[in-house]
Amino acid sequence: FRSHLLPDRLVTLLPEERQHDVLQRARVSAEGGKVSGSVSKKTTYVVAGAEAGSKLERANELGIAILDETQLLEILHA
Repeated sequence: FRSHLLPDRLVTLLPEERQHDVLQRARVSAEGGKVSGSVSKKTTYVVAGAEAGSKLERANELGIAILDETQLLEILHA
């Protein structure tokens, strides 16, 4: 088991309503990352779906890396 693949990384998952976000949150936390529902300059990655909206716009404004679910899983399984 690999722990701490995402040490001290703040990951925002968008949109928060998706049911599998619970699993994603657990995986990020298990790997040492922190999960947030908001986007700030402290955010490392934003995991965005098709309906991300204004939080995705904010991430783009701040130059934060935007990932889809597949890319997040690739990081977690690296």
